[in-house]
Amino acid sequence: MKKHMSLLLAQVLLLSTLTACSGQTADSSTSTPSTLDQQTSTNRDTKTTTSETTQPDTTDSEEGKTLVIYAWNEEFQSRFNDYYASKLPSDINVKWVITPNQNNQYQNKLDEDLLKQDAATKDDKIDIFLVEADYALKYVDTEYTLDVKKDIGLTDADLVDQYTYTQKITTDSNGALKGVSWQATPGLFVYRRSIAKDVLGTDDPVEVQAALSDWEKFDAVAEKSAAKGYKMLSGFDDSYRTFSNNVSTPWVGSDNVINIDDNLMKWVDQTKTYTDKGYNNKTSLWNDGWAKDQGPSGDVFGFFYSTWGINFTLLGNSLETPIAEGGKEEVGNGIFGDYAVCEGPQAYYWGGTWICAAKGTDNLGTIKDVMLTLTCDSDTMKQITLDTQDYTNNKAAMEEIGASDFQSAFLGGQNHIKLFNASAKNISMDNISPYDQGLNESFQQAFMDYFNGTVTKDQALDNFYKDALIKYPELKRP
Repeated sequence: MKKHMSLLLAQVLLLSTLTACSGQTADSSTSTPSTLDQQTSTNRDTKTTTSETTQPDTTDSEEGKTLVIYAWNEEFQSRFNDYYASKLPSDINVKWVITPNQNNQYQNKLDEDLLKQDAATKDDKIDIFLVEADYALKYVDTEYTLDVKKDIGLTDADLVDQYTYTQKITTDSNGALKGVSWQATPGLFVYRRSIAKDVLGTDDPVEVQAALSDWEKFDAVAEKSAAKGYKMLSGFDDSYRTFSNNVSTPWVGSDNVINIDDNLMKWVDQTKTYTDKGYNNKTSLWNDGWAKDQGPSGDVFGFFYSTWGINFTLLGNSLETPIAEGGKEEVGNGIFGDYAVCEGPQAYYWGGTWICAAKGTDNLGTIKDVMLTLTCDSDTMKQITLDTQDYTNNKAAMEEIGASDFQSAFLGGQNHIKLFNASAKNISMDNISPYDQGLNESFQQAFMDYFNGTVTKDQALDNFYKDALIKYPELKRP
């Protein structure tokens, strides 16, 4: 398996010029895709940050003087700077290599440089790289990632409060844990209180959940919303993750044959119905229409969002006057305070970021301390949630906040952490595969033409297979 995945890394590098045909990537932690300029040098999209303070615990070997971190956006950089950088020794520089996620750019850059790791100078060797759930296994089941316990030195006691699913995502075929995350990303349905009152006569989360507790009820509310002049969802792919995270089989089996789960076709059929009946605005994730639908002029009942999306994306889109223009996060600025959350028709997760240590690093002690501080320390995890409303990967900290009088002003005073606690317990990672990001993107992109009525369902399916085989030539269609 390790040999196969090493070859896959090389194949991705060779095929990087062909990946431009893939669909737009939904970035799992920012409101819009990254706009960082690409450069042609090996250090393209690189930012360097140096922080100073006391020495963390290290291994007996001398630590390197440059900590090289690969990522696709600046979310982890902000977490690192805000909650760890003050512990970093003054003689260690941090070099950030940030490459946009779109069209496999980040993976292509990471693949290329991991394959050069043995020959790289000390200051250019990758020490930490980040991965998402959709493609984590591609790197986890190779020799390029270090064992968090055996190589880095974290213990079961250190990791005990992390959500099991977050560890399963980065556990290799031999049972070794290859990455850890500071966040868990269960999903909820976020709805407009004012629209719920008009359609259902209530905005109470318990009563709204009763009206949306399965897909049949959800469809009934969509019909009621349309009768009142509202859209149930904004666009084609709003509900996709709720369906794709509840499949019964992985995208690719042991025979390398692409498998389209029945639940994905349920998404296709529902979305086509919603489009034909006018239950959505025909937008796509991250485009301008989708973002506008979340703001003051929006007419959409609600959105499927995981933890990061509510505070990082939806909140910003809800404001009449953006923060960059002097606006404040407060009631009276746009529809701040008009949203609430409920569980929705199915439990799901969306996104998340994992910290992996690269084989060949000379910063094992620093990496261990980063992982301990940002993914295991309950006080740090609790503070991140209190500061940002993000949902962190520590059951004890999240249960404490969920049982407290914590309130989100953006959600009208609701304690959404309590609902996330319940949702996180129902997440299953049994059917993930190394191909999830690419195939999910191709599938959604191919069926947009069907939803718009320019191709038949069969033609859309054929277009999906063609695009999938360009991305992954080793796969086969049924």
